[in-house]
Amino acid sequence: MKNEHHCCTPARDGIDHPRESADRPVVPAADGTHPVAQAHVPRHEFMMGDFHGDGFPGDREGPPRPQMVNAFDIDATTVTVEAFDAFVAATGYETEAETFGYSAVFEPFFSGPPGAVVGRAPGTPWWIGVRGADWRHPEGPASHVDSRLDHPVVHVSWNDAQAYCAWAGRRLPTEAEWEAASRGGLDRKRYPWGDELLADGRWRCNIWQGTFPSRNTGDDGWLSTAPVHTYEPNGFGLWQTVGNVWEWSADPWDRNTPAPRQRVMRGGSFLCHDSYCNRYRNSARSANTADSSTANTGFRTVAEEPHAQPCHFVPQTDLAPRTGS
Repeated sequence: MKNEHHCCTPARDGIDHPRESADRPVVPAADGTHPVAQAHVPRHEFMMGDFHGDGFPGDREGPPRPQMVNAFDIDATTVTVEAFDAFVAATGYETEAETFGYSAVFEPFFSGPPGAVVGRAPGTPWWIGVRGADWRHPEGPASHVDSRLDHPVVHVSWNDAQAYCAWAGRRLPTEAEWEAASRGGLDRKRYPWGDELLADGRWRCNIWQGTFPSRNTGDDGWLSTAPVHTYEPNGFGLWQTVGNVWEWSADPWDRNTPAPRQRVMRGGSFLCHDSYCNRYRNSARSANTADSSTANTGFRTVAEEPHAQPCHFVPQTDLAPRTGS
């Protein structure tokens, strides 16, 4: 039986560690350079939601329903380490992982002295809070991204992603836009390439193989993040919308809350496995608090067409209690 807990992205306040000051610097006006290649998604109506009964009730994927999106351009890949480095170099921005002083790392990948471990996530003990873990040091202070400039940037919170968008003159995709883009023009399919996880015996996404969380065989060639141009693009030219890293969306988890703390994430990550978390699907949803950062969460951005309004998806079960943690 699959576990409904949201095991893949612990909230910052779920790690037992004193909170440090996280005053956010002011980011310069939106005149930055965004070096990520673009894919175009045309205006179209598509069927949104879980067509196969794969989802968890608490995730509120909702029954399938028609959804219209306006045309927009979206990053063909997630924002890379190299692109984020350009943003930081231009603005001096410090991420929330840096200002809080720690971020969430998957324990088997931890790289650093024992004293860097400052807490653990209850219920998901494979997640540890690590002092010195941030976008430059994904597994802890002894790791570095020098050889991973073409990998997705991680340890970025929703607030950090918003800061990047403000600099680049872009925005995060809505849920409806993200799912329309991920489907790549294919109707009612589980994955961007169809319904079967393997295609001709080949892996099409970066997820966990083996037994979670104790053994990863790395059959897809990667244990942690993969370069953003690994595998093949979908019908709209987007790479790795499922697997690799979770992607922040613009939308709040609960639209009925005046000041929502949680923001929706899409796509799953390299830590997802069918036995525990099968959220590496077009329709799958999860959420985390806007200040949370982890080793498996990144983002991609959207540049909307002139005068076009973004289309939002409101789950029919938006008032239902959420299952999971």
